[in-house]
Amino acid sequence: MDYEIFEAGRVTLQCGITLPDCKVAYKTHGTLSAAKDNVVVFPSRYAGTHADQTYLIGPGLSLDPSKYFVICINMLNSGLSSSPSNTAKPLSGPDFPLVTQYDNVLLQERLIREVFGIETVKLVCGWSMGGQQAFQWASLFPDKVEAMSCFCGQGTTAPHTYVFLEGVKQGIIGDPAWENGYYKEQPWRFA
Repeated sequence: MDYEIFEAGRVTLQCGITLPDCKVAYKTHGTLSAAKDNVVVFPSRYAGTHADQTYLIGPGLSLDPSKYFVICINMLNSGLSSSPSNTAKPLSGPDFPLVTQYDNVLLQERLIREVFGIETVKLVCGWSMGGQQAFQWASLFPDKVEAMSCFCGQGTTAPHTYVFLEGVKQGIIGDPAWENGYYKEQPWRFA
């Protein structure tokens, strides 16, 4: 594993369902300054993980680890943090609860505060759905976030995104092996 796990314990989501053993995966780059004033929170995008975010992290890049302590946090449903694929029954697979950006950001704030003792963030940034989380951070914690940046995203999901995702979804649920989400083999063909 090239990442760490924050054991969040019992977490009640905005939908009202409680995850009994919630986990949040994260990866750090750089060194946290003594003043804890060089923190960048970089949440993952839809269908992405911390491994997809290295294009901005490195010497001479926007998120230079010699200057910043970058925390790449994998959102719930990413496959690394609590997700339908790694949560025990009765909340596994299609029974995994609805998760919101609000849920993700509350967990991220807990992670940085409880694991690192961080109270303020220099920057929260993200791509697409990671950018939505950046917006959520800035609105929920305006006194803790000095700056936010959303790239290729918006504060709410646009209608055309729902249309695009519906097409992808139909390709999966149209497979006879889908079995309403209780599949025994990975659906891969469209009937």
